[in-house]
Amino acid sequence: MTEHLPADSATPDVAPSGCPVAHGGGPVTLTSHADVVTAAHDDATFSNAVSRFLQVPNGLDGDEHTAFRGVIDRYFTPERMATLEPVVQKVAVDLVAQLSLPERVDAVVLGSWFAVQAQSAWLGWPAELEQPLLTWMGDNQAATRSGDRERTAEVAARFDAIIRSVTDARRAAGDAAPDDVTTELVRDTVGGRPLTDEEIVSILRNWTGGDLGSMALCAGVVLTYLADHPDLQAHLRTGVSDAELDAVLDEILRIDDPFVSNRRRTTRPTAIAGHEVPAGEVVVLSWTQANRDPQVFDDPDHFDPFTHAPHNLVWGTGRHVCPGRPLATLELRVLIRAVLDATTAIEPDPRRGRARSEPPLGGYAVAPLLLR
Repeated sequence: MTEHLPADSATPDVAPSGCPVAHGGGPVTLTSHADVVTAAHDDATFSNAVSRFLQVPNGLDGDEHTAFRGVIDRYFTPERMATLEPVVQKVAVDLVAQLSLPERVDAVVLGSWFAVQAQSAWLGWPAELEQPLLTWMGDNQAATRSGDRERTAEVAARFDAIIRSVTDARRAAGDAAPDDVTTELVRDTVGGRPLTDEEIVSILRNWTGGDLGSMALCAGVVLTYLADHPDLQAHLRTGVSDAELDAVLDEILRIDDPFVSNRRRTTRPTAIAGHEVPAGEVVVLSWTQANRDPQVFDDPDHFDPFTHAPHNLVWGTGRHVCPGRPLATLELRVLIRAVLDATTAIEPDPRRGRARSEPPLGGYAVAPLLLR
C-alpha cells in the first residue's frame, strides 16, 4: 500500500536534534523537511531502485514507474472508493459491535483485525486467510526489527505463497473466477502486455502487506491521541465532515508519524544540505523528523490540521507519493467513526502501560485503551 517502507529496509541512523544530515558510518539520513522534499522530488538523482526484491511501483523509476502507476492508480479512484465505502464501513461497524462495552482493547490489535477484514472484503479474499495474515504480520514485524536478511526473506516467501494461493485459484477458475479486484488485477495489462506473475505478486504484496501494517500502526496512533485529547474527541463526536475528519487524522499522524523512513540510492554524485554524496550511496529520507521540522511546523506538537496540511509528508510527496492513500484514508476514517459512534469515551487504560514500536517501525507496539 504505502511506498514508505521497503520490505528489506535497514534501520536508519537518526540525526541529532537540529542536524539536517546524519551519517555515523551508516546510510546518509536526511531529516530536514526541505531536504527530504528535495530528494523525494528528484527521483532522477535519488533512485527508488534500492531493494533487492521487485517492488511495484515503489521500487521503479522514470517511465517504468509512470506506466505501472497508471495501472495501479485506477484501483484507487474516487469513484471506486465511493463504491467501496459502505463495504468497509460495515466491516468496521460489525467489528466494533462485537465489543462488550466498557471494554479494554489494544488499539493496534483492533486496527489489525479491521485491516485484515477490510482488505479481504476489498480484494475478495476468503475469510480463512485472515488468521494466517495476522500471524504473518506479527512475524514480519519481528523479522524487520531483527535486521536478519534470511529471516526477512523467509517471511517474505511465506507471504508470497499466500498471495499465489489466491491468484492461482483465480486462474484455475477461468471465466468462473469471482468478479473482484484480485481477478481484475490478474487479468490486467501494462504497456499493452499482461502483467507477469512476479509483478502481480509484487503489487499485491505492496497493497496487502502495506495495508495491514499501516492500518494497525495508524489506529494505534490515532486512537491513543484521541484518548489523550478528550476535547478533540468531543469535537469529533459532534458530527464533523469527512474532509475535516480526514484533515484531523492526517495531522495526528504528522505529529506522531508511524511511517518512519524511506530509502533512495544516488545515481550520480550530488550535494544536499552541504553534504557531498557519491553515486551509489543509500540515502534515508526520515519522514518522522521531516514532519516535525520546527523550521516548517514551528512547534511540532501544535495541532493545526489545515495550516499544516500543505506541508504534511505522512503519505510521502513527489511522483512516489503513496498510491493507496485514498484507501488508507477511507479505512481509517470509517474505523474511527465506528469507534466514536459506539462509545461515549475513549480513555487511556490505567491498568496497562503503552509500548512504542522498535525501529525501524514507528507508532505503538501496544496501545491499551478503555472504551466506555
